[in-house]
Amino acid sequence: MAELKTKQHDGDVYEFINTYANTEQKRKDSLELVKLMHKVTGYPRKMWGPSMIGFGSYHYKSERSKQEGDWPLVAFSPRKAAISLYVYSGDPEHEYLLKELGKFTMGKACIYIKKLSDINLDALERIIRFTIQHIKG
Repeated sequence: MAELKTKQHDGDVYEFINTYANTEQKRKDSLELVKLMHKVTGYPRKMWGPSMIGFGSYHYKSERSKQEGDWPLVAFSPRKAAISLYVYSGDPEHEYLLKELGKFTMGKACIYIKKLSDINLDALERIIRFTIQHIKG
């Protein structure tokens, strides 16, 4: 089985944002997300793999794929096409949490936004809190 490449490391989050975010808006939004996610989770910012900023962590073990490892409780990445938010459990029963979020698209494991002003930050905070409760059980 292949080893998980996305691992926590001591890379400089602010240096990453300044070099990786491809627009000034994405840099500003990324800095705001760092503040918001730290405030909501209480965990410090950490780099995960080459391009994710995560907060907290948990150990998972997939029954389906037999893969296991550590993953951030919540995270984001200022990717070129959109900001990827890793804040949602993905459980269909939790779709009601997305109703007030605003303008976004969904991937298999994340929410994509063009800019932070497109979404309701109170709704994002609720999603983050719920996801952490869901993961920690």
